[in-house]
Amino acid sequence: MAKFPVFAGVALALAAGSAFAADLPSRKAPPPAFVPPAPVFTWNGLYGGVNIGYAFGNGGNETGGFFYAPPAAPGFTAAWSTPHDLNGVTGGGQIGYNYQFSPWLVVGVEADIQAADINSQRNFVGPGTNPFGPITNHVAAVNTAKSVDWWGTVRGRVGVTLPSWPNLLVYGTGGFAYGQVDHTVSVADLFVNAGIAQIGRGKYFSTNTGWTAGGGVEWSPLSFPAWSLKIEYLYTDLGSTTIPLAGVLSVPVSPGANWFGTHTSPTQFHSVRAGLNWHFNPFAASAPVLAKY
Repeated sequence: MAKFPVFAGVALALAAGSAFAADLPSRKAPPPAFVPPAPVFTWNGLYGGVNIGYAFGNGGNETGGFFYAPPAAPGFTAAWSTPHDLNGVTGGGQIGYNYQFSPWLVVGVEADIQAADINSQRNFVGPGTNPFGPITNHVAAVNTAKSVDWWGTVRGRVGVTLPSWPNLLVYGTGGFAYGQVDHTVSVADLFVNAGIAQIGRGKYFSTNTGWTAGGGVEWSPLSFPAWSLKIEYLYTDLGSTTIPLAGVLSVPVSPGANWFGTHTSPTQFHSVRAGLNWHFNPFAASAPVLAKY
């Protein structure tokens, strides 16, 4: 019977300890802090910017010639072919839209317009001909001047990115081109033995249309994703300019001013441009909304 009081005391002590532990305040571990995921870089959305560069010719030739008509002596003709050297500074602005189909494929459209100081001037001096015999020796002197005062394009773009470089876009581009072409040709036919100069002139001033194609590289720093820098090459063809020529003056006065001819010149040039774009991104895919705890 002596053991019963011992067991009873132990049971009471355990019960008292449990009750005391239940009265102690509870402590729970705090939830882990929420760390939002890093935003994913995208080329999606509208952009606009400025560009500046240099244009230079493709090495084509300007060609022309004239012939005399009655009452002048028939058979006196002249023909020429001379390189033209279009070159000069160009600069303006662009606006476009990109859509990123996948992590590596980007398509878009871009329109640009720029002022230009692209021009060329050539002089040609060569002997004239007379298929009916050397009646009178004559020499043709030709001065041709051309300028592209402004030009622009509307182009599609297709680009690719690399998995490790999502902010670097390598693209090809091509589409419609247009520009203002101003072209003047002056011709003097000098009859050395007779002391007569036949003088004519032609002028062309119009907005030409054509095509353009090229490619470029565009890079956006990850720390400033709203901005991007690009370097772009374009080949632009605005067609050929053909100017009718007609004699307008004879010195001294002579009926030999009745001559007619044409002068044809291609308007084709390369351009290399650097550009800066700001990305509006109003239609870019937004980051997913995550619940906060």
